[in-house]
Amino acid sequence: MDTTNPPGNERICAQFLERELSEVGLSCELLEAEPGRTNLVTRYRGSGKLPPLLLTAHTDVVEADPTKWRRPPFSGDEFEGCLWGRGAVDMRHMAAMSAAVMRQLAATGAKLDRDVIFAAVADEEAGCDLGSRFLVEHHRSKVEAEYALGEVGGFTLHLGDATFYPVQVAEKGFCWIRARLTGEPGHGSMPKHDSVVTRLGEALARLGNAHLPVHATSYLTEFLDGLRAKQPALIQPLAKLLARPQLLARVAHLVPSMSIARSMSALLSNTAAATVVRAGAKTNVIPGTAEFEIDGRTLPGQTNEDLMRELRAVLGPDVELEIIKSAPPVVTEPVASPMFDVIRRQVELREPHATVVPYLIPGFTDAKYFSQAGARWYGFSPIKIEKDSGIKFAEMFHGTDERVPVAGLAWGVEVLDAVVREISNQPA
Repeated sequence: MDTTNPPGNERICAQFLERELSEVGLSCELLEAEPGRTNLVTRYRGSGKLPPLLLTAHTDVVEADPTKWRRPPFSGDEFEGCLWGRGAVDMRHMAAMSAAVMRQLAATGAKLDRDVIFAAVADEEAGCDLGSRFLVEHHRSKVEAEYALGEVGGFTLHLGDATFYPVQVAEKGFCWIRARLTGEPGHGSMPKHDSVVTRLGEALARLGNAHLPVHATSYLTEFLDGLRAKQPALIQPLAKLLARPQLLARVAHLVPSMSIARSMSALLSNTAAATVVRAGAKTNVIPGTAEFEIDGRTLPGQTNEDLMRELRAVLGPDVELEIIKSAPPVVTEPVASPMFDVIRRQVELREPHATVVPYLIPGFTDAKYFSQAGARWYGFSPIKIEKDSGIKFAEMFHGTDERVPVAGLAWGVEVLDAVVREISNQPA
């Protein structure tokens, strides 16, 4: 189902899920902020002794160039033990697993102490306005919950001989910015050394080469401490050094081509990446304005103003900065909770030697808005990935040949179902 956003067209997924859920007697609502941008919400009723639990996933996806893929990105092919397709890990797999869990609850007539809500939402890839934000602002009572389970977490992370399952408890904020340069226009036959196009290139180079200040957070240090504790005694001294944010930042800057270095670097500071560039409209005219857009991300404890101050220090006073859209970081406090304990217990029952660790993600999710409705968010959409599979989970997000192991997906459904049932039968 091609729900590339834009334009989205999430209705096809919502209608499919509605058919699957209706088969077992679940009533579904299809809610739209705009035609075709469809959100599905359904609820399995418990006794009401405990507040509801929300399972959620977005059904829109980013674009995919089929000429670069080994299997067509909207084929849903099973190949080499994996299910292939755009959205396999971001995040149609959670939509499928959540629907499977809801069907199983209804089919077995599970007696639960809380309602379980499933929301399959639109528009997350473009900022959530037509999905989770729309539901929270216009249909809040339908999605209010004590806990919410969504992206990103629950995947297998192999580090040396140790196995980890990260669970998201915090995510960076986003601050999208328009940067503009102005100057005198002119004729293309008479070049200007200080034209806005030249200055634009210089500004882009400064931004691309910049390393914004390091800001240590407890979420990253706890994650690093969890990883370090499972490493062999022989490398403990080195692991302890690398768990220091300032030193880790230096190492990440030295090896920026490594995906793990890029990931760690993004968790150590606010970040800013130029993503859209505009200048001129005619070959023989030197334009009077040029602009570029910046995808900025802010750490917990940092604000839009903090990021803007850091950017001005890099770009200089002649680059005008304007915030286009923003949302603050999201944190789940305290991390320790009955939900986190249940997640840990159910994972470790199946993976006795694995360690469940809380972590911070550099991107944003529907947590931005569901948390505003009171939900304590845990990024947990479990998938088991074998060490020799060749799959690097982080590289599957928006990447070529996105895929998920079929066996790992089945494992995820089992774990998710167990978590839902245990947390929904806890005494008040």
